[in-house]
Amino acid sequence: MSKKWIAMLAASLFATHAWADEAGLKKAIEATYPKVKVDSVVKTPYAGLYEVFLDGQIIYTDDKFSFLIAEGRLVEPKSKRDITGERMDELTRVDFASLPLDQAVKVVKGNGSRKLVVFSDPDCPYCKRLEQKELSNINDVTIYTFLFPLEQLHPDAANKSRAIWCAPDRAKAWNDWILNGQLPKAQGTCDTPIEKVAELGRKLNVTSTPTLIFADGKRMLGAYPAKDIEKAMAAAPGSKK
Repeated sequence: MSKKWIAMLAASLFATHAWADEAGLKKAIEATYPKVKVDSVVKTPYAGLYEVFLDGQIIYTDDKFSFLIAEGRLVEPKSKRDITGERMDELTRVDFASLPLDQAVKVVKGNGSRKLVVFSDPDCPYCKRLEQKELSNINDVTIYTFLFPLEQLHPDAANKSRAIWCAPDRAKAWNDWILNGQLPKAQGTCDTPIEKVAELGRKLNVTSTPTLIFADGKRMLGAYPAKDIEKAMAAAPGSKK
């Protein structure tokens, strides 16, 4: 959870009025936190809890807005289903067909029949681990890498992104760097989509790298093992081996 939310939870005194519906509760939350955009409010079937999706996270409250449960997981005991996790998958799903894949570095492995999008920072150690230890063991996939430098963490990442994008062979330049640490020798200049990709990342609430997006719109954050990536690709319609 962000420090902003910790501060708000610590400082807030909530109203005791019972809100008759989701719309009324949404207005109450936004009135209390005018700088926060509430994406949705849905009543759950569990003990009068309401699910609130805001700032890319799920929190819970009651009809009186008398408390907030944040960073908690709602789990169904009998089935062991992670209800919060399932809902996060639904609420953060991406329209894969709408992604501007022409703004990504395209690497085809094997027959390239499956599709995977990765938001990656050239200087992110977890991105390098993902490529070197996990994606290197996956075949028959087309990987679209959106160069997403996090300059506040890696000041030179934008320069590396431009060098890779402007190389005569972007796929080779990306693999040379991410697998072997070698940038293109002749670093030309060209128009790059880096700013557009940054805006896309903001729109999709991409805040860390690597972020993986599968053909069904499901996203995964981090350098997941190859077996988990394979499983997610197998579950995506139209992205079978």
